Amino acid sequence: MNDTEDTISETAEQAAADVWVVAGRLRRRLRSLEGVDGGGDLSAAQASVLRRLVKQGPASASALAAAEGVRPQSIAKIVVVLEDAGLVERAPDPDDGRRLVVSLTEAGREYRQDDRRARQAWLARALQEHGDDEEIRAVVTAMALLDRVARA
Repeated sequence: MNDTEDTISETAEQAAADVWVVAGRLRRRLRSLEGVDGGGDLSAAQASVLRRLVKQGPASASALAAAEGVRPQSIAKIVVVLEDAGLVERAPDPDDGRRLVVSLTEAGREYRQDDRRARQAWLARALQEHGDDEEIRAVVTAMALLDRVARA
């Protein structure tokens, strides 16, 4: 590498710092809205388990507890609430009949999709309320750049 490649401009450093802070703030704000407009009233822990099942697929309660960083008893309570709501189901593990696997039901998948759409709609309304067309186009352009960086 030469000196030009090793040197990071002040502008790039400021942009990186700003993206880091704003992305975290935006993520927390969107998570705080989870279930609000999506028609549900799940706890943060329940919503987290649904998110994990969407991303990673069916899992045992012990695997969920480990991934969520909670005790198995806590996951058991969460799974019961989600099961009572019709969002998850438990079935014998095809590889080990001694344990149960938790998976999303169709209603659970729809809940997550509806919730995501509601939070995306909130963000679109917020962008429109707080920015003009030029600023919103700048966000679109910036997102394209961040996508290229993330894929590099």
